[in-house]
Amino acid sequence: MNLKPLNEQVVVITGGSSGIGLATALMAAREGATVVIVARGEDGLKSAADRIRSAGGKCDYLCADVGSRDQVRGVVEAVLERHGRFDTWVSNAGVAVYTKLEDLSDEDHRRVFETNYWGVVHCATEALPHLKRHGGALITTGSISSQMPAPVLSSYTASKYAVKGYIDSLRLELMHENAPVSVTLIQPSGINTPFGEHALNQMEGRAMVPPPVYSPDLVAEAICRAAQHPTRDKIVGGAGRSMTLLANLAPGLADRVFSSAFFKLALDKDNPKRARDGGFHRSGGEGDIYGEQSEWMRETSVYSKLRRHPALSAVALLGLGTGLLGWLQKRRS
Repeated sequence: MNLKPLNEQVVVITGGSSGIGLATALMAAREGATVVIVARGEDGLKSAADRIRSAGGKCDYLCADVGSRDQVRGVVEAVLERHGRFDTWVSNAGVAVYTKLEDLSDEDHRRVFETNYWGVVHCATEALPHLKRHGGALITTGSISSQMPAPVLSSYTASKYAVKGYIDSLRLELMHENAPVSVTLIQPSGINTPFGEHALNQMEGRAMVPPPVYSPDLVAEAICRAAQHPTRDKIVGGAGRSMTLLANLAPGLADRVFSSAFFKLALDKDNPKRARDGGFHRSGGEGDIYGEQSEWMRETSVYSKLRRHPALSAVALLGLGTGLLGWLQKRRS
């Protein structure tokens, strides 16, 4: 499967007016792509588009709620009418609620799934007819939450489990058809975006992205690479990989750790809620890439670098294996 270089692509990015979506749009535009950013709020989209254009990038924007199939279909039609094609579709829009499941209303629970799960479904099924005819990449921003439980962000976690099941199954169906579409699931660790500021917070204290947090530029790099090189999936950030391994290899221990840690790490009880913590009932994107946790943000990830370079991964594994063998020999002696 051959994917075009970014400077020959039209790239559509939902949730493109802030956070990971905007970081990806800026990076792709710097590489020469024509980017089309999609979100619910026109003010945020205009601000983000102006930022991309002022940096010399080519950017268009469209207002749409991915929870509506009709609106997603309208985006596909508008992109094809204005640009003639799209080569990569990035499903990145997402919302969250900070609360316990028993306190979450059905209405808000459904809103989470309408955006996070049904938004992915709508984008995939509306974008695929074009991608299957002309080839390209379908990239979805999931989360490490699809592989580990998380209290407080429970409904968000449930939606991301659903997204992983959908995308992994869709990939198999397209493989069976020999469709020329690369299907990628990007699974970020905690990322320093305005995630907590945009979420609906029904808990005591200020909503936070559970640390450690990484730069959204690391996720943007993974997405831009997947747009050019077929990639099945990728976890961004070694901390997230460690937590998912713990959840899968020692679930009982993980339950004890997460049941305590998340109530502390996802909420800053020393600071009150923000005045704007009304959540996802209105558009959240306002042209901001980073959140309020830049002081603790990690701008590099050794794990992510190793994933990009298989040779380095092999050397690292060889070194780890050699060290483990030496330790075992010393234990025996």
